[in-house]
Amino acid sequence: MCEKCSLDQLHPTAPSRRSVVLFAASALGGLMLAGTANAKDTKTPPKPQNVLSPDAALKKLMEGNVRYVGGTARRHDFKHEREALVGGQNPYAAVLSCADSRIAPEYAFDSGRGDLFVCRVAGNFANDDTVASMEYAVAVLGTPMILVLGHDSCGAVDATIKSLKDDKPPPGHIPSLVAAIAPAVKASAQQSGNALDNAIRQNVIDNVAKLKSAAPILNAAVEQNKLKVVGGIYRLATGKVELLS
Repeated sequence: MCEKCSLDQLHPTAPSRRSVVLFAASALGGLMLAGTANAKDTKTPPKPQNVLSPDAALKKLMEGNVRYVGGTARRHDFKHEREALVGGQNPYAAVLSCADSRIAPEYAFDSGRGDLFVCRVAGNFANDDTVASMEYAVAVLGTPMILVLGHDSCGAVDATIKSLKDDKPPPGHIPSLVAAIAPAVKASAQQSGNALDNAIRQNVIDNVAKLKSAAPILNAAVEQNKLKVVGGIYRLATGKVELLS
């Protein structure tokens, strides 16, 4: 299912990207970026425990990863979570992740329903659609942090390296992925060490920077200390997420 379809199901009256921008222009000028789209009508958010500062949200996210790595994930009460979330959502973190089937952010951070707002695309890069989705999470849902999550042995990054090296575009629509990831591959080409690992890391760094500077919504939230944008690498062998400094 596409991100837009998922968005519409979660919020049947989800605004257009233009209306999100207009919302943020007024919200950032006066009101704080917090609560859900129905904040004016509800006194208590669906999951009050998700109302966190950016630093606290990152801490909660990484504590979940520690449980996942250690095999001590919690038993989530999905039945009552469904009931609580019928009227809205207030995820405490958003994740831009690769579409790789081995990476599942909800599992990796031992999260329940309504905790993470996840966008997935091969190569975990921020295009217009993912930026708009993150704008929605921040401006409308009040999400206080975004994690760009890469992973080792990323096939999309590896395919980009090979395509650029052979000067041969891949078939179908895959060249669009190559075009998005190519800047990171080129920027890391002169770095010492493993070329794939370097490109994966650079791709995360570049997309963190892109989201931090995305105007007018995300950059304003970052400047007001209402939003933290960080990057991390998921290690396939252990499940551990290593944050990039």
